[in-house]
Amino acid sequence: MPGFYIDSYYIILVLPCLLFGLWASFKVNSTFKKYSQVRNMRGYTGADAAKLILSRNGISDVAVNQISGNLTDNYDPKQHAIHLSQSVYGSTSVAAIGVAAHEAGHAVQHATNYFPIKVREVIVPVTQIGSYLYLPLIILGAIFSYEPLVTLGIMLFATIALFQLVTLPVEFNASRRALAILEENEILYGDELKGAKSVLTAAALTYVAALMTSLAQLLRLILVFGGRNRRN
Repeated sequence: MPGFYIDSYYIILVLPCLLFGLWASFKVNSTFKKYSQVRNMRGYTGADAAKLILSRNGISDVAVNQISGNLTDNYDPKQHAIHLSQSVYGSTSVAAIGVAAHEAGHAVQHATNYFPIKVREVIVPVTQIGSYLYLPLIILGAIFSYEPLVTLGIMLFATIALFQLVTLPVEFNASRRALAILEENEILYGDELKGAKSVLTAAALTYVAALMTSLAQLLRLILVFGGRNRRN
């Protein structure tokens, strides 16, 4: 069935992005591992850093909790909680401080009504629907040669790419906030700060890879089904 096998568009457009994503994932894990061995001079843990950043920004309604897993850290605006993984919460490493500060940066974004994060919240429900429905709609449209279903499926997939696009400034901004706060409050010094920046930069590459893959797949769907419709 057109569009659901490894075709020339997949090899040319999508596969390089997937390979870049694998490299980005390796990069973030190796960088985190490297700087997990470097302890910060002031002895802050990841949880300490997150709580200090929240306090310095006047945020008192966000909890800092520990969760299982490795690099499963996240900020949940619905629960008003920063969830830090076991390798971050109690660790005094430069890597842990950087990751914890990044998640605290998201909390600051919400507290200051940072516009891109508000946009991302608005499109999340549409993106979730799109991720479930785009493929069945494209398959049904292709089976029954009904172009509107295919078009709707592609449009729903486009919402996924839009989500990834909006996510980029959100993640980059959270990292910039984190590094600025770490420096201003003297939580990290000199090479420690550079180490935290390296970890956050590596993490940002995974979001770039996700966007590239989504855009490449969107273009592939358009080219495959656009060519099919012209032939019909």
